[in-house]
Amino acid sequence: MKKIGILFGMENTFPNAFIERVNSKGEPDIIAEAVSIDKVAQAAPTEYAVIIDRISQDVPFYRAYLKNAAISGTAVINNPFWWSADEKFFNNALAEKIGVPVPKTVLLPSKERPDGTSETSFRNLAFPMAWEEIFEYVGFPAYMKPHDGGGWKSVYKVVNPHDMWFKHEETGQLVMMLQEEIEFTDYVRCYCIGQKDVLIMPYEPRNPHHLRYASELKATGEEREKLLETIKDYTLRLNQALGYDFNTVEFAVRDGIPYAIDFCNPAPDADIYSVGPDNFEWVVEAAANMAIERAKQQVPGQVNLTWGTFMKDAIQTAPSQKASEPTPEPIPSAKEVNVKAVTPKKSVKPPKAGGDEPIAEPDPQMPTERAAATKAPAKNSKLKKS
Repeated sequence: MKKIGILFGMENTFPNAFIERVNSKGEPDIIAEAVSIDKVAQAAPTEYAVIIDRISQDVPFYRAYLKNAAISGTAVINNPFWWSADEKFFNNALAEKIGVPVPKTVLLPSKERPDGTSETSFRNLAFPMAWEEIFEYVGFPAYMKPHDGGGWKSVYKVVNPHDMWFKHEETGQLVMMLQEEIEFTDYVRCYCIGQKDVLIMPYEPRNPHHLRYASELKATGEEREKLLETIKDYTLRLNQALGYDFNTVEFAVRDGIPYAIDFCNPAPDADIYSVGPDNFEWVVEAAANMAIERAKQQVPGQVNLTWGTFMKDAIQTAPSQKASEPTPEPIPSAKEVNVKAVTPKKSVKPPKAGGDEPIAEPDPQMPTERAAATKAPAKNSKLKKS
C-alpha cells in the first residue's frame, strides 16, 4: 500500500477535498490521508510515498522533517531543498534568461544590519550606491517588496526616491527589491500542476481578497486567444525551469504583453471561498491526479524529487573535475622529505612591558562617517535633493 499524505495548517477546504478525491478514485494500493508525525529520526524513511506540503514555509520543524523524508525516498511536493533556496529576485533573473517578460527590478541592501554583523561586514558595498542609475532604470512610481517574501507582506508603492527612503526605514533587516510598476489592462493568476496542467484565472489584485477572482478578461477575440496561449506558454516555461509541481503564476498585461509578476507560490491559495467553486474543483482534481501519478512512479529508497531544468542543465554543463584539474605530481615518500627550518622575514612585534603575549596586527580601520546605503545620498552624490 502506498500512502499519499498532505501536510497542512489552518486551511480546511482543500486538504479535506484532496484526500476525499484521491480515495474516491479507487486506485489499487493507493490511499490518501493527513500526515501524522510522532517522531523524526535521521535518515529514517516515512510511511508516505508522496507528501503534498502546504505549510512548511511557516514551520521550520516541518521543513526539516520533509528534507529527511525526501532523502529517504518520499516524493515531496514541492521539492523542499529547492524551495528553501529559492527567492523572488532570483526568479526574475531566471525568467529573463528563459524569455519570459518581467518588470525591471533591482536588489536593495537591508535598512538594518543583520544580527552579528558590523560596518566592517559591508566593506564591499559602495557608499553611496549608484542611485541615479537605479532610479533611471526602474522608474517611478515603483513597488518595493521583500526579495524572498510573499502574501503581499511588507509591499510598498513608492512615488519618488525620498518616498522610497522614508518607507525603507520601516523594513528592518528585510532585503528588499525595487520593481517597476506595470500599469495593466488585464491581470491573471494561473495554477500550474505537475508542470503540465494550467488553469488561467482572471484576477483583480486591487479588489478585496474575497472578490479578487470576480473578474473577466478585457481582451477579446483573436487578441484574447493569443494572450491566453502566450500566458500558458510562459507559465509552463517558468515552472519547468524552477521544478515546481504545484505553483501559481501571476501576470500583469500591458500593451498586450504579459509580464510575470509573482511566480514563487508553491503553497498557493486553494480555498474554495477565495478561488470560487469552479477553480477549486479544477485544482482538487488536477492535484489528486498528479499525486496518484507520482505515487505510482515513486521508488522506495531512492530520491524521488522533481528538479527544474535550471538545476539539471547546471549539473550537465558543469566542467568535469577530473578533466579540469592538472595531473598531480607524484608524492615523495617519507624518506625523501627534507624538513627545512624557515626563518620569518619579519618578526612579530614584541610585547609591551608587563604583557606576556605578542601584539597582533590591528584589524583594518573602516571609516565610520558614511551615508547609509539606503538613506538620502551622501554629500558627494550627484543625486539632487528635491
